[in-house]
Amino acid sequence: MTSYLYHTPLSDEQQHTFGVVEAWPFALADRVRFAELDPLNHVNNVAYLTWFESARVAYFKHIGLSTYRDGAHEPRIVIRRGEMDWLQEMRADEDYAVLTKAINYRNTSFTLMQQIWSGGTKRAEFLCVIVLLTADGSQRMPIPDTIRQLFDAEIEG
Repeated sequence: MTSYLYHTPLSDEQQHTFGVVEAWPFALADRVRFAELDPLNHVNNVAYLTWFESARVAYFKHIGLSTYRDGAHEPRIVIRRGEMDWLQEMRADEDYAVLTKAINYRNTSFTLMQQIWSGGTKRAEFLCVIVLLTADGSQRMPIPDTIRQLFDAEIEG
């Protein structure tokens, strides 16, 4: 029996159960579903990207960057660049944690690092540069000061 709830931010102790040595500011747990498997009976590559996206959306809600409910007044959050490393296969019914944190930022963009951990090992990593645009998408938007402060705390660790 697990000692955490899926899709609920994990405590430092809960992150350690996945093999994470130093806890991250934001992590969510989930379990591999049958629909995410390929004909070789391991997780299809596209499922990892979906897991990272779901965790990013939850992270942005968690830090207050977007509620994803008011598109007319919230920033457009756009991935400008992404780099993925698949490190070790995953199979059906594995519990996993997706970790997310900011590692750098500029005026209107920031870099997020995300990792998937399961069974004591890092299984995948995603590094992405995200640009904030105004709600209508017409121009770049500066990162709000409250978000910059959260990023500073994450980066300084």
